[in-house]
Amino acid sequence: MTSDTGLMPIDEYLAQGGKLTSPENVSPRYRAELLKLMSSFVDSELAGSAGFANAINWAPGIAQRIAACRITLEKAASAEKVLDLMEDFGTDKALYNRAHDWAARMPRDAAIDPCRQGGDMRLSVFHAPLVSWTDACVMNLLMGLATGIQLGELAQVSYSPLAEAIREIAPVEARHKEMGRVALEDICSRAEGRPEAAASIDYWYPRVAATFGVIGSERFERLHRKGLRHSTNEVLLDAWQKASRGEIAALGLS
Repeated sequence: MTSDTGLMPIDEYLAQGGKLTSPENVSPRYRAELLKLMSSFVDSELAGSAGFANAINWAPGIAQRIAACRITLEKAASAEKVLDLMEDFGTDKALYNRAHDWAARMPRDAAIDPCRQGGDMRLSVFHAPLVSWTDACVMNLLMGLATGIQLGELAQVSYSPLAEAIREIAPVEARHKEMGRVALEDICSRAEGRPEAAASIDYWYPRVAATFGVIGSERFERLHRKGLRHSTNEVLLDAWQKASRGEIAALGLS
């Protein structure tokens, strides 16, 4: 298979930073890896939306309830935006939405393997349950920081339609993170709110860190050659650790 230009093999074209624009341009291996990336994003957004829905009724006020509703709605909308691209590859959207119980969670104390669990492709952190408003705010902030870094990586992928969709989604996810930070600032402004917030950080920090994958992953090089990855798991994790520790320190919880 050759690139859009027809002047070089597709793998060489991608290795040199080339971009693909439609399903007709992609090789079978590229298609498989691209669909894995898109499925992981869609499944994580659907699971995140379903899991955060419970937080609506934990919200301590009207403004917080509206924020939780907005996060729940917009995560589902972001999932649909990428699922529309998967439909171009033959995915049945209606069937996909019914394929899994997106609200399903494992026990709170379960040791969750970072590898994918069950039939869907959600990140492992979305198998852990939320238990309170404070817990939801902590998870939203820490995972929001991770999502921002991960979307920055996805926005560079060699499949242009996905990169464009991610660039539209990124500001939405950034707002969700900011909502979590503002709510957590309010919680931590009261002495009685800090112990629960600190305990929740201890719970979620390693689980969010695990979403960056295995350090030294062999799969990275394969995806890098196809223009589907650019920064290593180690680089992305380091960026998240620095950002999250800064936020935790700003909250007076370090």
